[in-house]
Amino acid sequence: MSTATPPVISSLLETDLYKFTMWQAMLHRHPTAQAEYRFACRNTPQYPLAELVEDLGRELDHLCSLSLDRDELTYLRGLRFIKSDFVDFLRIFRFQRDFIEVTPRGEALEIVVRGPQVHVMGFEIFVLAMVNELYFRRYDAAVALAQGRERLRAKIELLRRFEREEPPHRHPFEFFDFGLRRRFSGAWHREVLSTLKTELPQFFKGTSNVMLARELDLVPIGTMAHEYLQSYQATGVRLRDHQKAALEDWVQEYRGDLGIALTDVVSMDAFLADFDLYFAKLFDGLRHDSGDPCEWGEKALAHYGRLRIDPHTKRLVFSDALDMHKALALYRHFADRTQLGFGIGTQLSNDMGLPTLNIVVKLTHVNGQPVAKLSDSPGKTMCEDQTFLAYLRQVFQVAPR
Repeated sequence: MSTATPPVISSLLETDLYKFTMWQAMLHRHPTAQAEYRFACRNTPQYPLAELVEDLGRELDHLCSLSLDRDELTYLRGLRFIKSDFVDFLRIFRFQRDFIEVTPRGEALEIVVRGPQVHVMGFEIFVLAMVNELYFRRYDAAVALAQGRERLRAKIELLRRFEREEPPHRHPFEFFDFGLRRRFSGAWHREVLSTLKTELPQFFKGTSNVMLARELDLVPIGTMAHEYLQSYQATGVRLRDHQKAALEDWVQEYRGDLGIALTDVVSMDAFLADFDLYFAKLFDGLRHDSGDPCEWGEKALAHYGRLRIDPHTKRLVFSDALDMHKALALYRHFADRTQLGFGIGTQLSNDMGLPTLNIVVKLTHVNGQPVAKLSDSPGKTMCEDQTFLAYLRQVFQVAPR
């Protein structure tokens, strides 16, 4: 890397916590699985992403030179849900450049990751952070940062006003940073989290960014993502049982820790059909990531009610395209009925007055078989094989949207 411009990623800790937690579970349960992941941009960029190919290649070369040092491994070992054999695996782990291909496709950027899942699943967050930071380097940083600081100050004032004026509710308002993958830059991300820790410790409760959690003494936040449950669509269990198998393995792996389950891999309704009394008692709560959040929350509370579980003992975590105003509106709707948490991403780490990228890296195949996410929002359905997608809908009785 050029000494003039530091690399986007300087540590393998600078990823979301749930990459480590899913990685450990897959290492223990399906260590031989082969996987394919693909990059997608869901909106129209302001300039062609294909122009990033050369710089992105250099960033990936640098990423593949990194390994975790002793202090970083000690930090991971200190998280009670991280097991010693996984730390031993990470001690010798390095990304392999041969497992990731980056090519221009017209004005678009094609990124394909293929290889043993426990060797390639970690690429996702790093790739997204790289693409974002490289993309936003084209803009005037001084102007963007001035706007970002003004908007951050407005968020702080909004929450201070909320604290002064809001009548008390049964459960507190708590939010977390989920913005690593879509941030404006690493330096700005650090500034945002440092500011929030100082200014709003009563509300700001942690970050998904493991490196910044360590360096800023914040709580690392995260459990599972879609890829974990999707993987079980192609790891040997009957398709109809894949959600239950994934949840059961999670329970056995973490035994009470990391108890927030993601609900929208095959839709909320299909998830709740599998989320019986056993799982509802074992998991601490649920995470929303697509569909109408109020409707989702009402379904979750009704489900707990049918199972005769006190909803005040559970937590609903919202994480779909939130800003602070949406989070506060959802808080007011549910705060007297259950515990809550709000994971805010782009609107914390990239609220600079600039058009943002809606980019993802999604699991497409496991062991040579297609996998899919049906989602509760039409634009978030992900599958390259329409035959498998139709079959998955049929098995779980999910109508096309």
